Amino acid sequence: MSRIDSEALVVRTVEVGDTDVMATLVTRQVGKVSAIVRGGRKGSRRVGGALEPVHTIGVMLEDRGGELLTLKESRLVKLRAGVVARLETLEAAGVALRWARHLFPPRTPEPEGWRVLVALLDVLDVGGASPRKELARAGVAMLAAVGYALDLDRCVVCGRACPEGKAACFDPARGGLVCRSCGGANAVLLPEMRAAARALADGRTNEASETHADAVLAMVDRAMAAHAGFER
Repeated sequence: MSRIDSEALVVRTVEVGDTDVMATLVTRQVGKVSAIVRGGRKGSRRVGGALEPVHTIGVMLEDRGGELLTLKESRLVKLRAGVVARLETLEAAGVALRWARHLFPPRTPEPEGWRVLVALLDVLDVGGASPRKELARAGVAMLAAVGYALDLDRCVVCGRACPEGKAACFDPARGGLVCRSCGGANAVLLPEMRAAARALADGRTNEASETHADAVLAMVDRAMAAHAGFER
């Protein structure tokens, strides 16, 4: 038996029986894990109510070698009241946590993915920025962090560069642009969409409109679904 101490984010909870809760956590130390919380539905003193999403918590997990860990203790590390106070930021945070739940592999630390996720939640907490633009930026970065970076400059099959100012075929499952010589794709990115996606990926959110952000979000969501195998 081993003990794991880590910061974590709750990405899902499911009630089990009359008293327990099963929590899916994205942890800083060991990646995504599932843990049983004994007495979690009754407000266990050791959990102290620190099982809400959005907020960073500190957890002590007991690992007996099985697939399911046991959450022995949790405490609030960083409260993000600003996120839950506004519907648009709460919705953006929920989408990002859903992405992480499906995209991050079990028991595999994803330090860059963790950084991207926490940074997004912190920006949403402060407020003032466009939640949709920040979510689009984080989505592109999250894909790159776990090895599914989108190539918006050249064909992912033959490597041929796509000229600036030209529309391009986009295949989310293959990771980016696919030229017509290599079969193309059903989705087409207009030149302004390619530019907006690159701007958001570089953190230049002021160079993309809300309409562009929504289109990039749809593109990112398709890529997430293709790689993680979940239904959109």
